[in-house]
Amino acid sequence: MQITRRDLAVAGALALGVPSLLFGSPAFAEAGDEAAVRQNVEALLKADKAQLARLTADQLSYGHSDGRVQNKPEFIDGVMTRKATVKSLTFPDLKIEVAGDAAIARHLYESESEMDGKTTNIKIGTLEVWQKQGGNWKLLARQAYKLA
Repeated sequence: MQITRRDLAVAGALALGVPSLLFGSPAFAEAGDEAAVRQNVEALLKADKAQLARLTADQLSYGHSDGRVQNKPEFIDGVMTRKATVKSLTFPDLKIEVAGDAAIARHLYESESEMDGKTTNIKIGTLEVWQKQGGNWKLLARQAYKLA
């Protein structure tokens, strides 16, 4: 049997390509990671105290559009003790980019809430940094900003 250069090229391509098909390629991993981050972004502000603790990193830096910055305990306490009732909350224009064990999420934050019979509408921009820690995506940093 005679082996040609073409046979060697095909064998080499298969040797390099088949393991990534069998064990998962980065493209598939990133698509799954992107979906997991998207799910966490949407779950973050609808969560109970235990879920907030699971979704956020211990090193959390949570920046509000008014300039306040909270750590993890302050953020969780603020969510759990807020006086306003959230009527609606959406994250339009959610875009996620995964880079290794980090992910960047950008979106608008639109909400309607009510406190003491007064309705408040909020529309701000948000940048979030998520990090994969112990196999789970956790919010590491978030900064909200006022829109022009």
